[in-house]
Amino acid sequence: MTTKKTFTIVTITYNNRAGLNKTAHSILAQTCLDYEWLIIDGASTDGTQEDFSDYTTAHIFSEPDQGIYDAMNKGLDHAAGEYVIFMNAGDQFADKDILQIVKGHISSSPDLIYGDSFEETESGSRHYKSAKSPSHITRGLFTHHQSIFYSQASLSTVRYDLSYKIAADYHLTLNFLKEHDTTIYISKPICIFEAGGISQRNIKMGRDEQFRARQEYGMPYWKNIILTQKQKAASFLRRLCPNLFWKLKRKAP
Repeated sequence: MTTKKTFTIVTITYNNRAGLNKTAHSILAQTCLDYEWLIIDGASTDGTQEDFSDYTTAHIFSEPDQGIYDAMNKGLDHAAGEYVIFMNAGDQFADKDILQIVKGHISSSPDLIYGDSFEETESGSRHYKSAKSPSHITRGLFTHHQSIFYSQASLSTVRYDLSYKIAADYHLTLNFLKEHDTTIYISKPICIFEAGGISQRNIKMGRDEQFRARQEYGMPYWKNIILTQKQKAASFLRRLCPNLFWKLKRKAP
């Protein structure tokens, strides 16, 4: 009988051979081996599949899909660990001991465990991004999705809504916390988030989808408008004064 693992790491990828290789090195370097690793590949054509033989510890599923969130749902369908984290191609764990550290915090069986993040820019620099409290979820995702561990049992009836193209992770987490609100914060970075992803290339669409998610959640329209304007201001500040933006992100409550 196979012993249930503490963690399921889901890595989705499509035509990102170099990114998957970087992520693989990060996962395989973990000092805690109490995990299963699922690679969900959208039938890549860039040579990615030639490297599958190097990832001997992974369970690999390679077939066409309907995009990032469909692939993530497939990962959830196969996940058997107690906690699920998405570490997608190009992203990395911030340290080789992350899983071991997180494992030391699960004795109380929280619904969600989260921490801070490093965010890489396209120029190669790296910024520290402090997590906010999950109580701020209506303002936006409180940390990077790759710095969140979800209880697999609590996720059993939840899936990403494919009608969202950018913000399905926000929509899922917003609704997850409606029903499952016991959380633990680990005051260190969990992930190194790779810059240049779909959400950063489509900022306006992401804001619009977050607005829609909050409306469905029941937020008053006027309050939703104010939050959206604040998001626009933050995006403007990031473009105009990136150093100030990152200083504020590090110190944000």
